[in-house]
Amino acid sequence: MNRFEEFTTRIVQQVGKKEGPVSPVMVNSASFGYGNSESGEGIFEGSVKKPLYARVGNPTSAQLEQILASMDGGIGAVAASSGMGATAMATLSLLRAGDEIISIGGLFGGTYSYFSETLERFGITTHFFDVDELSAIEEAINTATKILFLESVGNPNMRLPDIAKIAEIANRHGVVLMVDNTITPLSVAPLALGADIVVYSTTKIITGNASSLGGAVIFRAISEGEDKFKGERYKDLHPFIKKMGSMALIANAKKRALRDFGMSANGFGSYLTMLGLETLPLRMDRIVTTVEIVAKTLYDKGFNVNHPCLAHHPHHERYVNQFSNGCGTVLTIDLGSKEKAFEFLNHSKLITITANIGDSRTLGLHMASTIYRDFDTQTQEFLGITAGLVRISIGLESAEAIIDDFCNAAKI
Repeated sequence: MNRFEEFTTRIVQQVGKKEGPVSPVMVNSASFGYGNSESGEGIFEGSVKKPLYARVGNPTSAQLEQILASMDGGIGAVAASSGMGATAMATLSLLRAGDEIISIGGLFGGTYSYFSETLERFGITTHFFDVDELSAIEEAINTATKILFLESVGNPNMRLPDIAKIAEIANRHGVVLMVDNTITPLSVAPLALGADIVVYSTTKIITGNASSLGGAVIFRAISEGEDKFKGERYKDLHPFIKKMGSMALIANAKKRALRDFGMSANGFGSYLTMLGLETLPLRMDRIVTTVEIVAKTLYDKGFNVNHPCLAHHPHHERYVNQFSNGCGTVLTIDLGSKEKAFEFLNHSKLITITANIGDSRTLGLHMASTIYRDFDTQTQEFLGITAGLVRISIGLESAEAIIDDFCNAAKI
C-alpha cells in the first residue's frame, strides 16, 4: 500500500464521526463558559481539559490538530491563522534576542523576509545556505544556533534537500530541525526523517480550494531519556518539560507564542480545512503524477522547465531515491523575460494568476514582479528568481489540457 492509499482510508475515518453529526462540528465561539470557579481555576492550571479562550484553542481546531498530528506521526499539533503564523509560532516559541537560525535551501519570499528583516530587528540573526552546502552548514553551528530551518522542496527554486542527512547534523549538534512541509504533505514525512518540528500553510494543498487561510505546527514528543531539548541550549523550555513531559513543545508554543502573539486559527477556517483534508490523498496522488507528465512533455517541446523529475536536474537522483511520492504541485518555467512571461500568463485559458499554490485549479505567477519584487539582485539570484520565471502550481485538470493550453499560450 503506497502512502497516499494508506491516508485515503485513515483521514476520512478521522474527520467523520460514527455517532451524531458526521461532518465536523464547527464551534465559532470566541469565549467559553467554565460553569463554576473551581472549573475555571482547573482550566487555567491545565488539570481540566476544557476550552479556555479561542485565542489559545478551539474545539473544531482541536480536531484538525489531532488529525494533522496523526498524519505526520507527531505527539500533537497547534493550528494557526496562516502559514506565516505557523512559522512565527514555531520559531518565536524557541527564540530570544541573540539567537541564530540557519536557513537551508530555497525559501518562500515571506519566510525569507521574516528571517532576514523582521527577526533581525529583534536581534535574531539568520544565515542562509544552499541545500548542498552541508560542510558549511555544520561549520556555521555555534552555541547561539537554535534552529536549522528548511523547506522540503525549494519554493520556487525546486532544489531538494537531503532531509535525513541534515537531520543527522542537527542531532549531532543538539539543534532543532524545523521543516516547512507545505508543498509535500503525505509525500514527505519529516519527523520520520529526523526533524523535530513541522510547519504547514494549510491554505495550500491541504485545504486545496482557496477557501480557508490557515497553518499548523506539528511537534514530536520529548523523549523520556536523553533529548536535545533537555540541554542547556533550550533551557527556556525546561519548566515546560518538568511540568508537561512529552507534551512540552505544545505547551511551550501555546504559552510562549499563541497566547501572547495571537496567531490563532478560527473554528470556521479549521472546519473548511478538514473538508479539504478528506480528499488530500486523492488530490496529491493525481497531481504529482500530472506534474511529471507536464514537466517532461513541456521540456521535450522546448520549454525551459525546472523540476527534479527531469534527468538533467541536479537533484534528479535524490528525487528518484528520496521523493518517490513526488515533490508537490509546483514546477517553474523560465520564459526568458518579464514581457514573455506576462504574455504567456495572460494568454493561458487555464491558469489562474495568483500568489497561492496547491489549489484544485492550475495557478501561475511571475515571480520577479510580485512576491520577490522588493528583493535585491543578489538575493533574487540566491533564491533562483530570474526575469522570466513563472511559478506554476498544477491542479486537477487533465495533463493533456494543461499541456495544450501552455503550448498555445507560449505559441509553441
